Amino acid sequence: MLFEDLKGKSALVTGASGGLGLHFAELLARHGVAVVLAARRKEALEEACVRVAAAGGSAQAVQMDVADSASVAAALAEAAVDFDILINNAGISGAGRAVDLEEAEWDGVLDTNLKGTFLVAQAVARGMREAGRGGAIVNIASILGHRVAGNVSAYAASKAGVIQLTKALALEWARDGIRVNALCPGYIETAINRDFFASEAGQQLVRRIPQRRLGQPRELDGALLLLASAAGSYITGSSIEVDGGHLVSSL
Repeated sequence: MLFEDLKGKSALVTGASGGLGLHFAELLARHGVAVVLAARRKEALEEACVRVAAAGGSAQAVQMDVADSASVAAALAEAAVDFDILINNAGISGAGRAVDLEEAEWDGVLDTNLKGTFLVAQAVARGMREAGRGGAIVNIASILGHRVAGNVSAYAASKAGVIQLTKALALEWARDGIRVNALCPGYIETAINRDFFASEAGQQLVRRIPQRRLGQPRELDGALLLLASAAGSYITGSSIEVDGGHLVSSL
């Protein structure tokens, strides 16, 4: 059966207290993966673990600030797991015109989205190398790492960095049996953005997507499972866009 090799493996999912991170954690748990959920808000993580367990999965919560190497190290020590899979999902958006963007906001977005992705990948890869069995790292980027939109300069720059970082890490760690790939979602409907996309401004954005609709979280499942499992064993340094054709739409 496809993805059967995931059963019995272990995964760390960052930014897992809600949204896509929680969705990915539940998805992996349903395929027999023991999941460690990481985020800054411990209370929300505990609630997320209850959801994963209710779906029949195994879940553990650890508090982690991905932009702080000491926090990352402490969380991994608390988890005490040799990870086979990392879903590097933690991220923040930030918004506003570049000319008005405060330095602190720029730093916050880049620290979480790019530096955080590197710090967690580095720490988990060290464990994978020590265990001697390799693994799979999936960095959650965005189509905005390939193509820009207005008022998201920090976010777009950070996600472009994640895509290039993915390639660099894939090159360095290939001989250790560690595959590193990026998943680049387009506009995916979540509880956080649902009201905006129901507005006229949101509907204008939707009309620019060739499929003329938002994606649903479940439509990321196939790509994520491919990159995390043996089904993608010869895929590394790649980015997969799941966007309803948005990147190939006309300018």
